[in-house]
Amino acid sequence: MTSDGRIEKEIPDFAQPPDVGVLRNPPFLRLWIAQLLTQIGGNVVLYGLTVLVAERNHDASALSLLFLSFLAPAVILSPIAGVWVDRLDKRLVLIVANLSRAVAFFLMLGSADSLPAVLGLNILASIMTTIFSPAELAMIPLVVHREQLVSANGLFTFTLNAAFAIGFALLGPAVVRIAGPEAGIIFVAVLFLAAGLLCFGLPAAPATRGAPGIIGKTRETSRTTTAELMEGLRYIYNHGSVIWSLLYLAIAASVVGVMGVLGPEYVSSALGLSPRDFWLVVLPIGLGVVTGILVLNSWGKAIARRLLIELGLFGVGAGLALLALAQPISAAISDGATQLGGLPLSAAASAFATVIFIAYFAGAAYGLVAIPAQTALQEDLPPEVRGRVFGVLNMLVSLGSFVPIIAVGPISDAVGATNTLLGVGVFILLVALLSLFRRPRQEPAQS
Repeated sequence: MTSDGRIEKEIPDFAQPPDVGVLRNPPFLRLWIAQLLTQIGGNVVLYGLTVLVAERNHDASALSLLFLSFLAPAVILSPIAGVWVDRLDKRLVLIVANLSRAVAFFLMLGSADSLPAVLGLNILASIMTTIFSPAELAMIPLVVHREQLVSANGLFTFTLNAAFAIGFALLGPAVVRIAGPEAGIIFVAVLFLAAGLLCFGLPAAPATRGAPGIIGKTRETSRTTTAELMEGLRYIYNHGSVIWSLLYLAIAASVVGVMGVLGPEYVSSALGLSPRDFWLVVLPIGLGVVTGILVLNSWGKAIARRLLIELGLFGVGAGLALLALAQPISAAISDGATQLGGLPLSAAASAFATVIFIAYFAGAAYGLVAIPAQTALQEDLPPEVRGRVFGVLNMLVSLGSFVPIIAVGPISDAVGATNTLLGVGVFILLVALLSLFRRPRQEPAQS
């Protein structure tokens, strides 16, 4: 997950491998290792807490609250986090943010049975993450030479994206499956502790001289952010064409969160497994996303971007709907194999294979949607307002993506995760159909 709460950004870009020569700079190496540890830790704990809350509470509404505790502080506080960082010693911010997150996760072990305590400590950790991110970026120019800035920023971006695949899809499931979610939380706390100790070796980065007071500047920034949000809403009202691009982005932003809320109950009800076996869905989806991006990088330019997004939405919607129907599909495959070829294919093996294949397919389709959706919004905005409006619209997308994450938990508790997943898949299919037949076709904005 990204530092600002937008899940769709957390996808590795394999087209541009980073230049690692900058790692020969010792202060930057410390900063980069601290980033690597915290990003991997943040994604491991996202998976670990998902399993922990699912096992302890047995309802999807609790998972909705958990994902909001990860996302909401970043979206709400991101506009003013930079204001605070400019008025504090950046090295001190990095140290305090890392050590406080380590303490929060150590404390979480003693209150794992209390959902309010887990959510409260996780909100604290998310707030520290939101403050940590701008301090980390502001530290880069202080530890590298000007000619190394591009390489340094490229390596940080690559690490941010790759850490999601490593932490959430690989390392998190491995630690939780082998040793349990509590061990995963201990592991993450140790990672943050190590990152905090590494930051002691960074050079001091005092507050910006002559900067206005932190309280007054925070109020000013809050007023500016509110005004910019209103400007974004007015722009949407006056330029309805961007609604489709915003809808594409909102779906891309919320799908991963929706799967996180529904996944643990889904593997329990559809496959008869425990919530910690959620990796059976997460891992093939992650591999599918990588495949989709590789396909996009190789052949994406040969297909019109809108059509590519619509095909991806069809694939995501169909994939989620088929996951909901995996049990009858696998039963039919097992019966057919027995009757036609006499193959001894058990219902359980058929179910696992069906879920893994469909999840991989859905992940590949998602990879075709997430990046083109961001580009589509950029194309819909004319150059004279692109810089001013783009960030505001992205914030609105992030706020809008909260709605399905909040809604699917209680709905799943009422009708079941499988039926909810089917409904989400059908909804995305309908959006793809409407986009294909009703959306006005128009050329990208030209300079």
